[in-house]
Amino acid sequence: MSQSAHERFLRNVNAKKLIFRKFLAVRTMFSVLAIAITATVAIAASDTGTTSHADGAKMYLLTEMQYRQIIKDTFGADIEFTGVFAQEDRADGLLAVSSGQTSISDAQLQSFDAMARKIADQVTAPQHRGILIACQPENPKKADNACATKVIRNVGLRIFRRPLSEQELTLQVAAAGQAAEKVHNFYDGLSISLSSMLMAPEFLFRTETVTGPPGNQTLDDYSRASRLSFFLWDSQPDNELLRAAKDGELHTAQGLVAQVDRMVVSRRFEYGMRSFFSDMLHFDEYSGLEKDAMIYPRFTSNVSAESEEQTLRTLTDLLVTRNGDYRDIFTTRRTFLTPELAAMYNISLPRLTAPMEIPSWEAVELPEGDIHAGILAQISFTALHSHPGVSSPTLRGRALREVFMCQKIPNPPAFVNTALPVNPELNTMRLRLTAHRNNPVCASCHKLMDPMGLTLESFDGSGGFRTTENGVPIDTTGDLNGVTFSNALGLEKALHDDPKIPNCLVQRAVTYGMSRQIRSGERAWVAALNQSFADSKYNLPNLFRRIATSPEFFRPDSNTGKVTTAAN
Repeated sequence: MSQSAHERFLRNVNAKKLIFRKFLAVRTMFSVLAIAITATVAIAASDTGTTSHADGAKMYLLTEMQYRQIIKDTFGADIEFTGVFAQEDRADGLLAVSSGQTSISDAQLQSFDAMARKIADQVTAPQHRGILIACQPENPKKADNACATKVIRNVGLRIFRRPLSEQELTLQVAAAGQAAEKVHNFYDGLSISLSSMLMAPEFLFRTETVTGPPGNQTLDDYSRASRLSFFLWDSQPDNELLRAAKDGELHTAQGLVAQVDRMVVSRRFEYGMRSFFSDMLHFDEYSGLEKDAMIYPRFTSNVSAESEEQTLRTLTDLLVTRNGDYRDIFTTRRTFLTPELAAMYNISLPRLTAPMEIPSWEAVELPEGDIHAGILAQISFTALHSHPGVSSPTLRGRALREVFMCQKIPNPPAFVNTALPVNPELNTMRLRLTAHRNNPVCASCHKLMDPMGLTLESFDGSGGFRTTENGVPIDTTGDLNGVTFSNALGLEKALHDDPKIPNCLVQRAVTYGMSRQIRSGERAWVAALNQSFADSKYNLPNLFRRIATSPEFFRPDSNTGKVTTAAN
């Protein structure tokens, strides 16, 4: 190619890129307007056959885990992207509840835009299009409305969790076609349309609409499918669930039970339970977990990540794979370890001969009486609820009350000095906390937290086991509501037997599934769930199945009264 021809070629490429960027800018502008409008006005009925009422519509921003899982389920696990997601705060102990109260900042919007572009570019790239694009254009340098319609309709059904309206489909196909003609590339035009859909509020927000007369409203078909899939799988509905929604099966008892039974035995149910427990156990806080490397040199980034995974494997193995008793999470001796975690626990892996000859994870049955039994002795709890350089009986005791017993502990008054006394004679955490509780303002809350938290003092701030503090033997006695114990095993047995524990899980599951707090009109339903949970010997899949097949699960907020606390 001559120099002048090469220069003309480069000018042509740059011109196409400029046009492409202009289309992206216009698309982003319309996406911003769409989100702003959708967030401030009622959601109108679409032409999908749904009779919806604007006053009952609810919107929930996708969590980072949901966003990532939807992209994986729709386009495959090899689609790569990074981004900044919205800062998530808990409501009623769960991120899932606060998702209905989260707004999108400018920085967040820009991050969503960048992720949408990168995802769409990969989907339409040569290495993926043969798998992810369901047709081939007649001419890859021109628009092909027939092929674009097929792709956009299929993708739209999955990521919008409902069929596209004819107007939506027409607009998306037209955008893809116009862009393709401008840049002379069908796939680049399709990429623009796909990325705009990934920026649309219909994707970024789970929108729930209702049907029926005022006072007797329920979620419409596709809203039911979404609520089920995000509850049981923490992701979008699959094709079979969308088909059931289309055919009206989710409004019949038989059809609903059939779909829920199918979903609970699916392998995706395990992922859904991992998401549920990650939320309940505050595992999102792992991203900011720091430990003083001088004090805890063995607490590495690998240990941090693997300790979270250890607990999730322990829970899903006990509760999903083996259909165990939920209360046994506090006493189970079966867990999973990597060589690095085993070293942290000072546990020998029996098959450990050469690190490269064994799987990364190994199932381990701890001996009777081992202090590391139960999830409270795992690093994911003891290290997460500690300070960077020291353990914290108060943080651990508070987590036990709030996470597992649904008892809210108030924050200390602003005027109270929360620092523990500094005195050489107070050489153990128990002595320092005892002195701190001499302040009557502090005593009322600390007496709820410290007696349990002090029992876990045999674990340092990194989760490592110890028997002394500053050369003094650690006193691990404690009590829970009058039940006394001498060590962590006794604490875990007391929690196992406390009726607040399973009742709290029922409350967590209901609020997680409905993405809101329990209402006063739902207390009888929750009480019945508590009883059925006990009758099933505290079987987790059975609890989620009972919730998902209840008529109450699909009722909108307006029918259910004031917020209440259901745990007792």
